[in-house]
Amino acid sequence: MAFISIDLGTTNIKVAIFDDQLRSLVLSSHEVKYDRRGDLVEFDVENYVSQIAAMIRQIYANTFPDRQEPIHQIVLTGQAESLVLVDQTGKPLRPAISWLDMRSRKECQTIANTFDAEKCYRITGQPEIIPTWPITKLLWLREHETSIFKQAAKYLLLKDYVVHYLTGMFVGEYSIYSFSHYFDLRNKKYWAELLEFADIPESKLPELVPPCTVVGNIIPKLQQFFGIPGETKVNIGTLDHFAGMIGTGNIKEGSVSESAGTVLSIAAFIDRPLASDAKIPIYCGPFPNTYVLLPVCESGGISLEWFKNNFMPNEDYKRIDAIALERIKADRVMFLPYITGVNPPEFNPHARGVFFGAKAEHDRYDFCLAIMEGVSFLLRKNIDHLKKAGVHINTIISTGGGAKSALWSQLKANISNHTVLIPETEEAPSLGSAIIGAVSEGIFNSYESAIGHCVKIKKAYQPNEHHAFYEQRFRFFEQLYTALIPLYKQYTETNILL
Repeated sequence: MAFISIDLGTTNIKVAIFDDQLRSLVLSSHEVKYDRRGDLVEFDVENYVSQIAAMIRQIYANTFPDRQEPIHQIVLTGQAESLVLVDQTGKPLRPAISWLDMRSRKECQTIANTFDAEKCYRITGQPEIIPTWPITKLLWLREHETSIFKQAAKYLLLKDYVVHYLTGMFVGEYSIYSFSHYFDLRNKKYWAELLEFADIPESKLPELVPPCTVVGNIIPKLQQFFGIPGETKVNIGTLDHFAGMIGTGNIKEGSVSESAGTVLSIAAFIDRPLASDAKIPIYCGPFPNTYVLLPVCESGGISLEWFKNNFMPNEDYKRIDAIALERIKADRVMFLPYITGVNPPEFNPHARGVFFGAKAEHDRYDFCLAIMEGVSFLLRKNIDHLKKAGVHINTIISTGGGAKSALWSQLKANISNHTVLIPETEEAPSLGSAIIGAVSEGIFNSYESAIGHCVKIKKAYQPNEHHAFYEQRFRFFEQLYTALIPLYKQYTETNILL
């Protein structure tokens, strides 16, 4: 028997099959298409799930041509905040609104004017009210698409909609709803006061269950379409970041997971909500009585991607790495990686990207090195922030596109003064989902034993003799950012270059 994992990605949907011993048999990926109009970012959610079904059918048939292999579970993971409004039958009433959509800035201010920021943080775990959160989109829909808002039988997040598509049930789970801004983190229930303010009856929301819960079986017509014999359970799984932590072996305090994909995400397990002034985003973890600190910096891998795509589109990352390595001892450019503004731990909407110290002899590769270093400084700032909040850190487990760069990984080790571990698997959320299924089925008696069986580290980067040099560079990075804070605000408010 085998497991199927579905990663409900923002850029790509990924469907994978793993055998009982958690060996990857096949992985299929399909790009997600968006309708982008200014701040509006939407997608066809019916097409999204139809593509998932087609991928399952194809890779199952290709992997098991005789169609005799049962599937224990389909385990879900993926993005959190994308919003889907459906009627009584589960049919979408409009395109899904992506978490990337920024239409609801005004609604953020409406909530901030009504609810005390400290109260919001204490209940939801979120230190800032931002347009990403579904509650802000729902308020926008109430104002701008009133008939659809009232007509909706259920307000769902994307994973809820996929669960309904597969099982016919309306169910959501805690780790995803931690990103809604209408979920009470400590009491594991909806925040009734905010829902009342937004005119959202709790009956229009899905039932909530713990992450990694088996919620039912695939409906018969889909089971037949997939060509899978018997009955297949659906496990609601957990957030992609948390599945990725499981897939890299980071399931206890002491390690930090760092992913330099499009965004820079930093995740650490804790066993209780933080009672401090740190104001670090807190979410329900994938296991009972666990929480995850998860600062997410939008200016992560996108900074290097932005520079490459715009200024050296025909260059590949391996060559950039090799040439940038030659500049490591040269007179250096410094980069403040705030090309998307708000990034923890500052949450400064006025911040902008800055190259500092450029000279005539510097070229594109010097700027690439500066970007890698700047994003590593941002990682260090957040790690220091976690430590100040009382989080104990021994190692950093690095995944995402940035983990493929030996130069970048060594920079992170030197700048953070921690060992950086690179796992063997590059599809950690998919593996983590398979582990969830295998433990749920009792094939492994614990997450520790499953991880010990299949998670391998292929490379470890230790801080070297250059750490002291980077410590000085980091202090200057902080001074430069601090010096620019008033100028950032002045520039964005006047919208002129002084």
